[in-house]
Parts: sequence; C-alpha cells; structure tokens
Amino acid sequence: MKLIILAGGEGRRLRPLTDEKPKCMVEVYGRPMIDHILDVSANAGFSDIAVVSGYKSEVLHNHLKDRGITFFFNERFSTTNMVETLFCASSFAEGDDVIISYSDIIYNPEIMQKLCSAAGDMQVVVDTQWQKLWQMRMEDPLKDAETMKIENGRIVELGKKPEKMEDIQGQYIGLIRMSPETFKKAKEIYRKALQDSPDAVKMYMTDLLQSLIDTGVPAVPVFINGGWLEVDSAEDLEAYQNNTELQKSITG
Repeated sequence: MKLIILAGGEGRRLRPLTDEKPKCMVEVYGRPMIDHILDVSANAGFSDIAVVSGYKSEVLHNHLKDRGITFFFNERFSTTNMVETLFCASSFAEGDDVIISYSDIIYNPEIMQKLCSAAGDMQVVVDTQWQKLWQMRMEDPLKDAETMKIENGRIVELGKKPEKMEDIQGQYIGLIRMSPETFKKAKEIYRKALQDSPDAVKMYMTDLLQSLIDTGVPAVPVFINGGWLEVDSAEDLEAYQNNTELQKSITG
C-alpha cells in the first residue's frame, strides 16, 4: 500500500504564518502538520510515501529531504485544486492500493490503521462526531459543513451545501483509500472533465469522489468518532491550542 500526501496549498487564511512556508508546515501542538502525518504513517508501516508540493516547495523539500520520500510538484498550484495536485503523482500510484491524505489535517494512529484494514475499492473516512469539532471552530456549524448521505452502508452524496442537519450523517475528513482500478477510473474522470471544460482544473476532491460514486464505484464509509482536526485559519489554531482533550485524542 502507498501513501500520497497532498501538500501544495498556500494557506492564505493563515498568513502571516504561511508567508515563508507552505500550509502543511504550520505547527500544531508544537510540530508541523506534515510531521504529525508522517509519524502516523510510520506507525502504520508505510515505506512508500509521496508528497506533492506546490507553494514554497523548496521549504518543504528541505524539511523532508532525509525522510526517503518521493516528491512531485504541482507547478499550477496557484490556479488549481487538490485533484490536479493528486494526479501529479499518477505514476507513483500505479499497481497498488493508495491512501490519499490532505496535509492540513492531523489524526491519530487508530484512524490510519482503521482505514488500512478496511475492504473495498474506495473507502472514505467519515467523522460521526464532527459537530463537536465544528462548534469549537465556528458559531454556526451548518454554515461550513458539507452533506454526507449514506444508504445501505454506502455513501451516496457528499460535498454539497446542506439545507438541514439531517443532510449530514458525518463529515469527510480528507483521508481516502482507492484500489488501483478506482484510481485509474478517477484519473479518467478528471481527464474527460478537462476535455469538456478548462475550469475542471479547479475540481474539488469531493467532486471527484461524487463522480466516482455516480459511475457506480461503491464508496464505503470508514466511521470514526473524532480524533482529528483540520486547520483552515488562525482562529482554528487558537481554538485548538489550549484544548487538552482534543490534543490527547490525537497525539495521546
């Protein structure tokens, strides 16, 4: 099994912390987010890891130069989104199951272990206790959350704007596993989207996942109950910093 970490982001809402370094290098609980992810990956036994960089890539490369990582670069990081970043590492993903991780999240080892042991062509980590984290970060959780609808043990919808809390059976956290066949199908969906519209370079990961679901790929939810966080803003960092319960749930 392989791991691809998507680390091309600028982190504009985190400035000035990201003036001189990429978003994944911002520290949470005393360490860069990328280091937390790599520690969890080492704990799970990963030896085949790729990082796709973009903004301030030289800072990230220098930080990770002795970690045995394969690097890829999204030269269009400023005008594209995570799907483009992902397929910059297409050659790396061939021939084995691949776990895809955002780099502005950190999570405990149990979450990675649970994903690694799941079965199926596509597994998506879903937090059923998401409201607790969202309430920590914002006054109105519904305003920022996205839909997650599950029927008969399969995700049927995600990533859309919810109208009511009942539209949210959990939150996608930015951690996915795909079989080689699913990754190949995802790449073809993106290739066709680019042919149909140049705006497809801004495709979100949830759009890609929904497209795979719509073509019949079964998306299996891997349920978790907290134990992770994501960082979008300086306000997020402030909310997390003094929350010892959250820190313990992630770092032990």
